[in-house]
Amino acid sequence: MPRRNRPRRDETRGDVSAAFRPVDVVQSYAGGRWTVRVLRGNSEGKVYTCPGCQQQLASSLPHVVVWPMDRLGDVTDRRHWHTSCWQARDRRPPQGSWR
Repeated sequence: MPRRNRPRRDETRGDVSAAFRPVDVVQSYAGGRWTVRVLRGNSEGKVYTCPGCQQQLASSLPHVVVWPMDRLGDVTDRRHWHTSCWQARDRRPPQGSWR
């Protein structure tokens, strides 16, 4: 019997793009529930102000975006945090207007 050089399809692979989609997680903080999305960073060139440290946060850096769970997460509700600032929010409360 001749050998088959045709590659076999791997039916177990599925949708690879699903691995790169952001995953939203709900966390509690300051008496409310917040939707938290982890971002890997991109090349948009935008600059945000982190509510935790009031320092600039370039969109090219990995960071988290946080908004109240009871809202839709439109531009006025979202806050971009350094990942370490969001993780330390109980020890180092946010400064300025972050809500």
